Formats: sequence, C-alpha cells, structure tokens
Amino acid sequence: MTDMFTTPQGRRLAYVQTPGTGTGVVFLGGFRSDMTGTKAQFLEAWAKQNGRPFLRFDYSGHGQSSGDFLDGAIGDWFEDAQAAISGLTTGRQVLVGSSMGGWISLLCARAMPERIAALVGIAAAPDFTEDSMWAGFDAAQRDALVTTGQVALPSDYDDGPYIITRRLIEDGRTRLVLRDPLDLPFPVRLLQGTADEDVPVSVALRLLDHAEGPDIRLTLVKGADHRFSEPDNLALLARTLDALPL
Repeated sequence: MTDMFTTPQGRRLAYVQTPGTGTGVVFLGGFRSDMTGTKAQFLEAWAKQNGRPFLRFDYSGHGQSSGDFLDGAIGDWFEDAQAAISGLTTGRQVLVGSSMGGWISLLCARAMPERIAALVGIAAAPDFTEDSMWAGFDAAQRDALVTTGQVALPSDYDDGPYIITRRLIEDGRTRLVLRDPLDLPFPVRLLQGTADEDVPVSVALRLLDHAEGPDIRLTLVKGADHRFSEPDNLALLARTLDALPL
C-alpha cells in the first residue's frame, strides 16, 4: 500500500515500505522515473524474501508525489531522500541508487554518513547536469536555457522531448560531488553496463578513481544498457546485496 510522507520542506512524498529485520535497504530512483520500475519492484521482492526492511519512494514531481517535475532540481530531490531516510527508517541503511539516484545517494552519504551501511550504484550518474547536459549543449541550446529558462531535448524513453530547466542546471552546480574530496567509509559497489548510452563507462571509472574509501569496487557488465533490468542484471544486483559485508 502506498503511503504519504511530508518532508520538512512541505513536499508530500509517496512511498511503500516493507517491514523486516536487519539492515534496511532504500532504493533511490533515476531522473523522471518512479518507484514502480523494474529494479524497485525486484528489490522489494528480494527484501521480502530475505526478511529485510525496504523503502521505495517517489521524489517530489515524480510518480505519485506532490509537485511539478519542471519545478524540481537535484537539491530538492536530495532533500526528499534525506528526509525519507531520516523520517521513515531507523539505523544504518544500504542505499541502492540508480542513475540520478546514484548521485543522490552520494549526496546522502556525504550529508549523513552515520546512517549509511553501504552504497550500491547502478549506472550511477553523479554531476550529470553539468558534465552530460550542460557540457553537451551547443551554443543555441545554452542561449535558450539562459534567455528562456529552459531547453527541450529529445528522449529515447518517451514519445516527445523533455524539458531541461535553467534551475536544474544551476542548482546542480551547487551539488557536484566529483570536484571535491568524496569520502565513502563503507562498502561501495558500482554496477555499470558497457552498452550504456546515457551514462558511459568513463563516468563509473571517474567515480571509482575520485572516491576515497576502504572497500570500493566496480563491476562492468558487457552488453548491459542503462536500464540494467535484464534478468541477469537483476540477479547480479541480488548477489551484490547478498555479499555485502554488513
């Protein structure tokens, strides 16, 4: 059953929580995705099978949560995640972040390391608003973003283009994690497909090189795409969680 949680900022987040014992798992979804996706549902089934607490939720402007997606930015969604972890879970949690959720999980790890037991990134996309979006814009797109406040980009996932706002880009610049020291003092597992056209392998290698910690590992899966939702991908995710030294 979907419940609602109000953040300190007054945003209403839809969430589904699975009870259990031991270290909990929290799923952090991607840009424009919601908590009903394949990976979120798979993790919920894994948690039930293993008797582990599990939380999935929609950021504001996503899925069933309040707000308009175009009004949101990385900082808002980080605040949502931090509020959900603080208000809905107890003890240390394993954060499983997919794509943008990988960036959000790194922000949470930096802000509340005492609450993090481990971090699993699936095609983690730290700093993508700057290094992928802004860096990839041509002069006309940059000008449109500055003068009109938004630019339309083609999408491989929906029927029409999607809108990138100036606020998304500008707020993202205040949330970058690959420019300053990034200490991850807990087990970190990064899963990355070599056929990912949205987050290239170079991003995973950069994160691996940049982050500091005693137990950080990157697994490359030949042929896996950005969705990372094929049965063998999900089986690897389950094995990764099973093997975490918690």
